[in-house]
Amino acid sequence: MAGRRIEIEVPDELAENLDLVAQALGIPTVEETALIAVAEWVSRRKAELDDRDPDQKYFVNEALDELENKK
Repeated sequence: MAGRRIEIEVPDELAENLDLVAQALGIPTVEETALIAVAEWVSRRKAELDDRDPDQKYFVNEALDELENKK
C-alpha cells in the first residue's frame, strides 16, 4: 500500500480492545484493525463536515459527476 507512514502510541486499554476486535473479526493484526478504525472514523467525520457545508458536499459530487462524464 502506498502512503505515508504514521506511528502512534495508544493506551494499553485501547490496544487490548483493538486486539479483541481483531480476533473477533478475524483481522490478522492489531495494526490493520487500527487502520480500519481510523479510516472509518475519518469517513464518519468527513460526512459530518459535508453535512455542515452543503457547498463543499456539492463540490465533491460535482467532481465525481465530471469524472463520470469523461468515461
